[in-house]
Amino acid sequence: MSDHVTARRGSGWARFGAVVGVLLLLATLPFYAASGLVAPLWAIVLLLAFWLWLLVMCVRWWRAHPLRVLTAPLLAVLVWYAALTLGEAVLGWTA
Repeated sequence: MSDHVTARRGSGWARFGAVVGVLLLLATLPFYAASGLVAPLWAIVLLLAFWLWLLVMCVRWWRAHPLRVLTAPLLAVLVWYAALTLGEAVLGWTA
């Protein structure tokens, strides 16, 4: 393995970033779960499947690319917001 990859894996800051990323991703779960107040069941299932995929990716990235984990909560928020906004605007979802 190259020294760059080894240094990145062993970096305390990188691991701290991964922990923060997972905690922030977990903080998005209540928003996904509460989407049932606006979105239909099929949309909730798709959103929760996407969230679960993000969690799996965080686990896979944890050791090899810990800083990538920080992108997961940002992506989770963007997808959740876009899905609900487009659902309300285009599909007529209402609370």
